[in-house]
Amino acid sequence: METNFDLFGQPIPDWKGRRGRPPYEPTDRDRNKIKLLLALGWSIERMANGLGVSPATVKRYFRAELKQRDAMRDRLDARRFEIAMEQANAGNVAALKELGKMIDRSDTMLIDARLRQAQGDRKPEKEERLGKKEAQKEAAKTAGEGSSWGADLLPGVQGHC
Repeated sequence: METNFDLFGQPIPDWKGRRGRPPYEPTDRDRNKIKLLLALGWSIERMANGLGVSPATVKRYFRAELKQRDAMRDRLDARRFEIAMEQANAGNVAALKELGKMIDRSDTMLIDARLRQAQGDRKPEKEERLGKKEAQKEAAKTAGEGSSWGADLLPGVQGHC
């Protein structure tokens, strides 16, 4: 029996065009596609559209993959590093250059994360706030500086009349 595919490479099921719909059966290809789309940050609705199923079907049949959403990007990046390293070891100069770029980006992300963590660990020093009366007293101490009033505005100093 020959399998037909639609415009986007999805197999057309035998039941298509008949009454009723049989239960969905996820394939390994569908599971890999979901993992890739999770790594790319797609929403459940977009993934469902990509597979041609409902969001409820994605939640039901790909529950294990959805639980690992955060790890999927790391797995994708790790696989990219692995492939680039294999190609570089095989003598592919372009792969070696790309591996260098990937390492640089990874180092930059690691440094940024460490800086953010270091800044998060250090609490900013609280600036002691003065009340209105204390602020006015402090301002009064330097009231005449830099003006023609001189010491006349300073508290406790007798003016010259």
